[in-house]
Amino acid sequence: MLKSMSNQASDRLKQNAEKIMRLWEERTRSEVWASVHQDSLVLQDSLPLYLDQLVDELSTRIIRTSARISADEVESTRIGKLHGHERAGYADYSMSQLIFEYHLLRQVIFQVLEEESPLEVGDRDIIIGSIEQAVNDAATQFSETLRDIQELFMVTLTHDLRGPINVVKMGTHLTLRRLDRGDTHVDIAMRMMGAIDRLDSMIQNLLDASRLRTGQSLKLQFEECNLDNLVREVTEDLKLAHGDRFIVVSNSDITVCCSSKEIRRVIENLAINAVKYGWPYTPITLTLEQTETQINLTVHNEGDPIELNAQSILFQQFRRLAAAEEQTGWGLGLFLAKSIVEAHGGTIAVESSEDKGTSFIIQLPVSV
Repeated sequence: MLKSMSNQASDRLKQNAEKIMRLWEERTRSEVWASVHQDSLVLQDSLPLYLDQLVDELSTRIIRTSARISADEVESTRIGKLHGHERAGYADYSMSQLIFEYHLLRQVIFQVLEEESPLEVGDRDIIIGSIEQAVNDAATQFSETLRDIQELFMVTLTHDLRGPINVVKMGTHLTLRRLDRGDTHVDIAMRMMGAIDRLDSMIQNLLDASRLRTGQSLKLQFEECNLDNLVREVTEDLKLAHGDRFIVVSNSDITVCCSSKEIRRVIENLAINAVKYGWPYTPITLTLEQTETQINLTVHNEGDPIELNAQSILFQQFRRLAAAEEQTGWGLGLFLAKSIVEAHGGTIAVESSEDKGTSFIIQLPVSV
């Protein structure tokens, strides 16, 4: 009896597939606003394939060997992901609308198949389970495809921005060369250069964060580097823009094999953060020391402490504290600093309290 009813459900679904798709499309066009701009072929896309798969799931005529079951699961997942991939390509669609489409499909399937008589409990369970799995597969692929589209957009945008920024940078350099030291426009040109450099840094941060999110590693070129000289060079450059408030404490020349360009970037990021979030006009101290096993670099500033519960999100991408809302940036600086330090086999941590101020501590192995 169960076999007969299951085959009846399978046969009725196969015979009424076109009717189900027509009724589903009518409801979708009236209840899912994103579907209004799509033609029939685009709107239905992979769903007929899904109905064919469901016909097989309901049928008892098929001998379900372990190989057949495995193949059916793979095909079912492929169809669900295909639907999610297609929906992610349309700007109007959201995750909730994708899921709602499947809810409507389930309602229409039951409506059509139960016009003559109720479905067996087993058949209903198969349909419900199949729909739930399809929703899960489609939603997963929707998220992954949307992420890939956003990554491509970000990379393309940042790449295209580089051209005009370089033109402005070169023009500002030429302008500075032509101005006399006493010219009142020198200060304006220097501010322009600082703004361009910050914009260029933000674009580089986006590109690097994009690479890391897609599983790529940062491109690091290791070379022998004198960290004492590097820290002093960074602070001298920063003094031009932020004043003579940087103090370097270092008891010896410390040489390490590292990517000097990226370690410079980390030091600059931490020092500029100290300027942004520390108390104005207070000293910012960079302390460099070496033990037998590791090199420690600490960037310290005085100011309001970072709450303990906020410290846990500091190094996450696109996460910013409430105190940072008025500051420019993407919320990527500390995320990238952590990634760079870890790529060197090191660690980065924060200590912050009301009586001691805030310190970011980098530890690098001597053998780097």
